[in-house]
Amino acid sequence: MNAPRSIDDYLKQLRAALAGEDPALAQDALYDAEEYLRAELAANPGKSEADMLELIASTYGAPDEVAAAYRDTEVKVRAALKTPPPRTAAGSSALRRFFRVYLDPRSYTSLFYMLLTLATGIVYFTVVVTGLSLSLGLAVLIIGVPFFLAFIGITRVIALGEGRLIEAITGERMPRRPVHPGPPLPWYTRVLDMLKDVRTWTTLAYLVLMLPLGVLYFTVALSGLAVSAAFIATPVVELLYHWGLVDVDISDHMFVASGQPWSPQYPLLEGALLFVLGVLLLTLLLHVARAVARGHAHLAKALLVVPGSQAPAAR
Repeated sequence: MNAPRSIDDYLKQLRAALAGEDPALAQDALYDAEEYLRAELAANPGKSEADMLELIASTYGAPDEVAAAYRDTEVKVRAALKTPPPRTAAGSSALRRFFRVYLDPRSYTSLFYMLLTLATGIVYFTVVVTGLSLSLGLAVLIIGVPFFLAFIGITRVIALGEGRLIEAITGERMPRRPVHPGPPLPWYTRVLDMLKDVRTWTTLAYLVLMLPLGVLYFTVALSGLAVSAAFIATPVVELLYHWGLVDVDISDHMFVASGQPWSPQYPLLEGALLFVLGVLLLTLLLHVARAVARGHAHLAKALLVVPGSQAPAAR
C-alpha cells in the first residue's frame, strides 16, 4: 500500500482497511483519525500534509496498523462488556428455555425501551417537523442558513444519543463518536454537502419514524403488562378477600370476554388457570420485547450509521 500523501488519502486507506468491519467501529476509527490528523496539521502550519503524514505514520500509525489496533481493542471491549447468558443445564427443556427470559437483564431493559419510545418519538417528531418548517420558512433570510446548519447538527447529536441508548439496552454496537465535520468550508459548500449526504435524510426519516413506532411499542408493552398483571392479580386478590385480608372483592370489577363479572363456579381451579395464563402472557411479552429491541437496533444502525465503505461527502 502506497504511503498516503494527504489526509483524504489516509482516511481512504483507513476506510479500505476497515472494510467488512462493523460500520459503527469504522465511524469511530475514522473520526479519531481525522481529528488527530487535522489537529496535528493545524499545530504545524509550516509543514505540508505529506511531510506531516510521514511523521505521523511513525507515531499514530499507518492506516492498516490503526485498523488492526481498533479490531483488537473492539474484541477485548466486547468480551469485557458482554452480558453472560443465563446458565441452563445441558439438554434443558423448551419450557425451561422459555422461562429463562426472566434471568436476562436485557428483557427488562428492552421492555423499558418499548415504554420509553412514545416519549422519545414525540420529542424527535416535534424537533424534525419544527426544524424543517422553520428552515424552509427562513430560507429567504440570511438567518436561514445558520439555522439549517444548527438544526442538522442537533439531529445528529440526537441520533448519536439515541444510538448510545440503544447500545446500552440491546448490546448492539453503535457509534460513540459522530462523523467528523472535516476542514472549515464556506457555508454554501457545507449546506450543499449536508443536502447531498444521504445520512442527513435517513437520520430525519428515523426520527420521524420513531413516533408511529413509539405508539406501537408503547401500546403493545402497556397492554401486555396490564392484561398479564390483571390475570396474575385477580386470583391472588380474590383469595385474600376470602381470607379476610382485604376489603374489596375484585371479582365485582373484573370482566371476561363475555362482558360479565367474574363469578367462578370453581374459584380455586379457575383462579389457578388465570394466574398461569398471566405468567405465560408476561413471559411472552418479555420475549417480544427482546425481539423488538433487537429488530429496532438493526433498523437504527441501518439509518443512523454511515457504512464503513461509504466515502464522505465531497469537501
